Amino acid sequence: MALFKKRKYIRINPARSEKKDTSKPVKPYVPDGMWQKCPNCKQVVYKKDLGSEKVCNHCGYGFRITAGERLRLIADDGSLTEWDTDITIANPIDFPDYLEKIKKTQEATGLHEAVVTGTCRINGSEVVIGVMDSTFVMGSMGQIVGEKITRAFERAAERALPVIMFTASGGARMQEGIVSLMQMAKISAAVEAHNQKGLLYLSVLTDPTTGGVTASFAMEGDIILAEPYATVGFAGRRVIEQTIRQKLPDDFQKAEFVLAHGFIDKIVPRNELKTTISRILQLHVPWTQGGGDSE
Repeated sequence: MALFKKRKYIRINPARSEKKDTSKPVKPYVPDGMWQKCPNCKQVVYKKDLGSEKVCNHCGYGFRITAGERLRLIADDGSLTEWDTDITIANPIDFPDYLEKIKKTQEATGLHEAVVTGTCRINGSEVVIGVMDSTFVMGSMGQIVGEKITRAFERAAERALPVIMFTASGGARMQEGIVSLMQMAKISAAVEAHNQKGLLYLSVLTDPTTGGVTASFAMEGDIILAEPYATVGFAGRRVIEQTIRQKLPDDFQKAEFVLAHGFIDKIVPRNELKTTISRILQLHVPWTQGGGDSE
C-alpha cells in the first residue's frame, strides 16, 4: 500500500494565462465547470470524480441526470425501442409563446418531450420503461407526457409486460392548464387496467418527484423505490409552512423522511438500482427470464 497518495489538482496552463500588463503579476487561467456543489451535503465535488453515475462521493446523493444517461445505466446495451416520438404537440389554452419554447427545448435537449417510453431489457428481462427528464421544462406533465405514459401502460397490458417508471418532475405543466391536470386521472386509469391483469408496476422516485406526478402514478406502484435524498412531495415546503404556520423538519420531503412514514418501500443507491430491479423482476415476473410460465 502506498504511503503517500497524490492528490488531484486542476492543471493550470501558463500558456493560456492572461497577461495584459508586464508590470503586473500573471493571472492564471482556471477552466470553468470543473466543480459542482452537492445540493444535499453542500460539499464541492470535482466533476470527474462523479463518474457516469454522477453520485456524490461524500454523501451518496445522486445528481440529476438526463433520460439518456439513466437509460444507459439501466437498460441492456442496444435493447431500447423508443415509442411515440411523433405525437404532435399542441397549445390547448393558447399560452403565449408556448410552442416556441417547446421547440427550443426540443432542440436543446434532443428530446421529443419530458418522458421517454418504450421497451428494453434489464439483465435480460423484457420490460416497458418510462424515464422522465427534468431538463425538459422541469419534467412537467402536460398532455403529451400523459399520453405517452398512458400508451406505455396500455401496451404493457396488451403484451403482459411489467412497467418500470422513473419519475422526475416539478408537477403538472401550468402552460397547459386544466388539460395537464386531467393527465393524472387518465394515467391512473391505465395503471389500474394494467394492475387488473396481475402485472407488475415498479415506480422509482428520483430527484425531484413532486406535484401532480407524486399525486398520481408515481405513488401507485406495486413496489416503490427511491434514490437517496431525492425530494419527494406534493406542494412546496414554503407553501406548506405558510399554510399550517409551523416549521417543518429539516429532512421534510426527503426520500428518507417519506420512507420512515411508510410511503416508500426501499431507498436504493444509484449504483445498485439495476441489480435491485433485476432481482425484483426475477421474483415477480419469472416468464421474462426465457419464456413460458413459472411452472
